[in-house]
Amino acid sequence: MKLFYSATQNSHAPETFLLRGQPAPSPERPERAVRLADAIGELGLTLDAPAEVDSPRLRERLSRIHAPRYLTFLETIHARWQAMPGASALVAPNVHPCGGGYQYPSHPVGQAGWHLHDMACPIGANSFAGILASAASAEAAAMSVCEGEASAYALCRPPGHHAGPERAGGFCFLNNSALAATVLRERHGRVAIVDVDLHHGNGTQDIFYARGDVWTGSVHADTDAFYPFFWGGADETGSGEGLGANVNLPLPLGSNGQVFLDALETLLARLDDFSPEAVVVALGLDAHKDDPLAGLALETEDFRSIGARLSKLSMPMVLVQEGGYPTAALGANLSAFLEGFRGDG
Repeated sequence: MKLFYSATQNSHAPETFLLRGQPAPSPERPERAVRLADAIGELGLTLDAPAEVDSPRLRERLSRIHAPRYLTFLETIHARWQAMPGASALVAPNVHPCGGGYQYPSHPVGQAGWHLHDMACPIGANSFAGILASAASAEAAAMSVCEGEASAYALCRPPGHHAGPERAGGFCFLNNSALAATVLRERHGRVAIVDVDLHHGNGTQDIFYARGDVWTGSVHADTDAFYPFFWGGADETGSGEGLGANVNLPLPLGSNGQVFLDALETLLARLDDFSPEAVVVALGLDAHKDDPLAGLALETEDFRSIGARLSKLSMPMVLVQEGGYPTAALGANLSAFLEGFRGDG
């Protein structure tokens, strides 16, 4: 297995986000990568940097899953924001087109409200470099699988599965898992994304909802009373050519590892019906009971079981890091998953 990570990801390092109306320390900070990288090193594995963190090929692939104006926004908004009198150091919207808007604004404040779905995605001066490097790591992992690796892992932060065609949310700006699937589709006719993050991958769902070539499935905490709130129901099954190719299995808040593993088994049975040729795993570790965003109650050993079960799919696979935030257990959770996936115990 090859593993990829670019230290340039640390360029995105907002110190705070808005939580229940109050500024709070952001859990999506470079410390996440440090803890995960340390755990990988303790397993005797090596992280390779992607050959490039920005390239025309990467930008073209991103344009297949994100709207061009959204990509332009991410790259240019901080400079345009700073040009406004009295602007804050971080881009943070104060208006949103709730219920939908009729026109796309030209003003930076309006564009921030249009594209930044919530208050968990502040953008700093160097954020775009880090965001792009995160995507490049996922691209590199997927390309290595296309070139013959049986599996690969991408350490991505910021994460990506809440990022939709032209929307950032939940710490996510570019959809790394969707990008990995896009790369795999260049070689394989049918690709699946299996999302085992605590949260529903609403951005991934939106990107592929009307497509029948990329199946999306998610086990997550019930969004009726949990982020992202407005997506993730079992009745969201796709549309048009994608009808039946989106599967959501919401779990009651506080569910334990056995409940999660049972749901995963159900999800993989549905996956089998799709008969994919390659799989992307949107790997969240935030379902652990001690995660600061906890909504489920998995133990560290449950991640070993998840990894072992996913390895039995026996097809080309890209593991893309999604959630999982700094706690004493974060590194151990990743180690357990990788050991289970590799059959180390």
